[in-house]
Amino acid sequence: MTAQSEKRDTALPVEGLQMTPRTNVDLQQKLAEFATLAEGLDYAARGETGFNFYTGRGQLQSVLPYPELRLKALSAARKLLSLGLNRGDRVAIVAETCPEFMSLFFGCQYAGLVPCPMPYTMYIGGKDSYIDRVAGMLRAAGASAVVTPADLEGHIRAGAVLAGNPRVLTHAEFDALLESDGELKPFGPDDVAYIQYSSGSTSNPKGVLISQRAIVANTAGIIRHGMKALPGDRAFSWLPLYHDMGLVGFCLSPMMGQISVDYLPTTAFARRPALWLKLMSDNKTTVCYSPTFGYDLAARRINGEAPTLDLSQWRAAGIGGDMVRADVLEHFARTLKVAVLTKRRSCRATAWPKRRWP
Repeated sequence: MTAQSEKRDTALPVEGLQMTPRTNVDLQQKLAEFATLAEGLDYAARGETGFNFYTGRGQLQSVLPYPELRLKALSAARKLLSLGLNRGDRVAIVAETCPEFMSLFFGCQYAGLVPCPMPYTMYIGGKDSYIDRVAGMLRAAGASAVVTPADLEGHIRAGAVLAGNPRVLTHAEFDALLESDGELKPFGPDDVAYIQYSSGSTSNPKGVLISQRAIVANTAGIIRHGMKALPGDRAFSWLPLYHDMGLVGFCLSPMMGQISVDYLPTTAFARRPALWLKLMSDNKTTVCYSPTFGYDLAARRINGEAPTLDLSQWRAAGIGGDMVRADVLEHFARTLKVAVLTKRRSCRATAWPKRRWP
């Protein structure tokens, strides 16, 4: 973890911020009843729900309601076009858990550009390994541009040189761009949506080109049949946004169902796993997924604080991304029983499908 990311994780809260509501007052909930991601955001932007970002100390740092996300995405789309990019060009985005990533990802949808989320955290092996993997991703995607947080700029530029020198911009440099006055042409139902990379935990990351039809069908399956979304649901995630469980499960799917999501940076979870459960208790979270190791870490680090938590609203607990171990889940259930089962009869579990990458 970099010094800059640690500074963000411990940043002071912004006074007067209020997290987005659980429900929309005058907007009927629709569960992925849209042809594209852009169409889904257009509808979600008619309500008040959205994304909320917490620091590593559990303090609300920024709020991004879907109406504001749409406006920022449209602005990002025009700035991307000002770079002279052509329809279908690939734009790599370092997937930090922040509003800037969301704006850029959805901005690509409105601009007809293909976003390629890349890992924010370092891989095992340190700087050189991270640069090599970034270079491999950029080269495989044929990225024309990369947008990165300032703290990773040096690493990303080094990877870009190895990949053939796509243009690299920090968030500050991107924000300073002038908006193009050209017409925006969002992706249609028959177009692509983004490039999803595998985690790279067992081999080099492999990219898959995801179509609009595929991601709409995927999000529909998740929110209708996986989490079985209900009015008033509130989701929580500490999962990295370059991973499909984090991106699809807790960014794209909630947006397609107009559901509010609370985010804790992955780096913050790694240092304080129990903070995940505390924030879920405070916010009355109803839906949250995690790999097995997340449940294991949280149960081991709760340090007797389980009786102070109220997880009675947690109705859908998902698991996937690595081997599902019954012993870990049993330990988690025993440890958190006082926070869940004494206040509520049960919490339905659902499995995240294991992806097979070509």
